[in-house]
Amino acid sequence: MSTRVHEDGITRCSWVTDDQIYIDYHDKEWGTETKDQRALFEGICLEGFQAGLSWITILKRREGFRAAFDNFDAAKVAGYTEQKINSLLLDERIIRNRAKVISAVNNAKVVIDQDLDLVELMWSFAPKKAQTPAKGFEWKATSRESEALSKKLRSLGFSFVGPTTMYALMQSTGMVQDHAPGCFRRP
Repeated sequence: MSTRVHEDGITRCSWVTDDQIYIDYHDKEWGTETKDQRALFEGICLEGFQAGLSWITILKRREGFRAAFDNFDAAKVAGYTEQKINSLLLDERIIRNRAKVISAVNNAKVVIDQDLDLVELMWSFAPKKAQTPAKGFEWKATSRESEALSKKLRSLGFSFVGPTTMYALMQSTGMVQDHAPGCFRRP
């Protein structure tokens, strides 16, 4: 089953729990076109931190991540020193995984050093038909486009940007419209 009716009577994608933070994320953000450099950089970072964890874990800490990572200002994050990285590893508001923290800093350096336009770059991988067909609908973990985006980002020096991670980012930023048939958010 790809949808369910919640207590408020609204039909949503079945992955949405009864946690209000998840409901708000689904209802107001997930699948909404995002064409903002800072927001896309934040998405890359948070999806990287999510690897191996549940998305709700990241959502519940998102404000802490924003505070700890200077609202994902790539120029500021690119300038983080070893001292700053070590302080982040003590910050209980975020996921304290050294490899993921270093990845966020290095990814920021890639963006700044190569003067990347993440909007142009990432949206160039959006599929021509963004909406998943209703017939035989099922969520998938990757796509040809997410594999190509992952490959391109890795070639530029990004890390924690595998095909599954990039597909999740494509879904959340509206590059792919994966709201299930019957969900009130499906276009």
